[in-house]
Amino acid sequence: MAEVSRDNETVKKGPEASSPESVPVDATVSRVKLLDTIVDTFLQKLVAARSYERFTSCYKHFYQLNPEVTRRVYDKFVAQLQTSIREEISEIKQEGNLEAVLNSLDKIVEEGKDHGEPAWRPSGIPEMDLCSVMAPYLLKQQDTLCRRVRKQEAKNQELADAVVVGRRQVEELEQQVQVLQQAWQALHREQRELLSVLRAPE
Repeated sequence: MAEVSRDNETVKKGPEASSPESVPVDATVSRVKLLDTIVDTFLQKLVAARSYERFTSCYKHFYQLNPEVTRRVYDKFVAQLQTSIREEISEIKQEGNLEAVLNSLDKIVEEGKDHGEPAWRPSGIPEMDLCSVMAPYLLKQQDTLCRRVRKQEAKNQELADAVVVGRRQVEELEQQVQVLQQAWQALHREQRELLSVLRAPE
């Protein structure tokens, strides 16, 4: 159990040594790096919350049988957990294009430092503030939907034209079949008449 206590103390000391308070907050630090630092700190806190001592308390019999294997299982579990969380956060960053957004925000903040004008503040009228923020977004969405509707209408028109052309081709084929049928019937009548003439007594 002495080994467990030392490991637990080591895990507890790790997150405290790299807590957010110990990270210097500088205006030049990009928000992307700040986000990565927060993720790292969160993972360290997560490991501290799931300490080795608590892990072994859940698997007492297994730990008593083989402490070394238990330790390896714990280390692998923690490593896979951290990797899984990092992959999930990486996917979220890619799907939301967070790096580009955060870098753009940094750029806006840097450019705003050169302007002496005060930043935007709410007017005190929620309806006006909401309209000023939502109107551009809704207009953009409306424009996007209109483009999609026009594109879909064009596709529908192409399909309708194709259906009309197909119907005309079917009608032409039906007419050709009818003409061939009539010709075959006429030929059949002529053959019957010819046979009747040939079979008639002299």
